[in-house]
Amino acid sequence: MNNRKFGDAGEDLACRYLEKQGYEILERNKHYSKFCEIDIIAKFKKTVVFVEVKTRKTDSFGTPLEAITKTKYENIKKGVQFYLSENRIKDHRIDVIGITLKPEVNIVHLKNISR
Repeated sequence: MNNRKFGDAGEDLACRYLEKQGYEILERNKHYSKFCEIDIIAKFKKTVVFVEVKTRKTDSFGTPLEAITKTKYENIKKGVQFYLSENRIKDHRIDVIGITLKPEVNIVHLKNISR
């Protein structure tokens, strides 16, 4: 499985997880530039939630959440700003979901991240 398909599979898992938690998926893979993509845009109650998803087979080389660097976070924030400028949104937040597949599927959801 190539990296893109692997990432898509992780995003599929994240979407199913979010839907079970009561989120409505609005968009996936919203691109603003070569460096700026929002993996999932969802709605929870009245809040628009921008979700970055990282998937790893194992955590042998670090957890999925450790792969979200400061540069990656800054790019996510830029994408969020583009999206907010295009749409009338009052309440929003940025979440991250880390998925490890082995030895068993583990999903970690951090809400309203900030640095």
